[in-house]
Amino acid sequence: MTRLTGRALRLTVFVGENDTWHHKPLYSEIVHRAHAAGLAGASVFRGVEGFGASSLIHTSRLLSLSEDLPVAVVIVDTEPRVRAFLPQLDELVTEGLVTLDDCQVIRYTGRADTPGETDGKGKRSL
Repeated sequence: MTRLTGRALRLTVFVGENDTWHHKPLYSEIVHRAHAAGLAGASVFRGVEGFGASSLIHTSRLLSLSEDLPVAVVIVDTEPRVRAFLPQLDELVTEGLVTLDDCQVIRYTGRADTPGETDGKGKRSL
């Protein structure tokens, strides 16, 4: 497990939920590549409304426009590890927005890191 505290970088990739990479959702490919690169973690958040460089508003409120809602993939890790991952995004993200923000990691723990017994699958015993 990756240990992470203190200064870090937050990488956020904004794409459309219908964007694909070799017939697979683009956000999923980004997450799987981040995992393979050994990054600390990645999360995907689906937006309910938004617009990007095309200025076309996508919203879940109107059935006809509920396609291709915005998706944000957020990855946090140390600066060198995040920057080493950026070339992969150059290959994957042809439309969208990629941002970097400095952040401070206060706590980063997984289930196996918490005190108490687990069932061997990472789940706590009752």
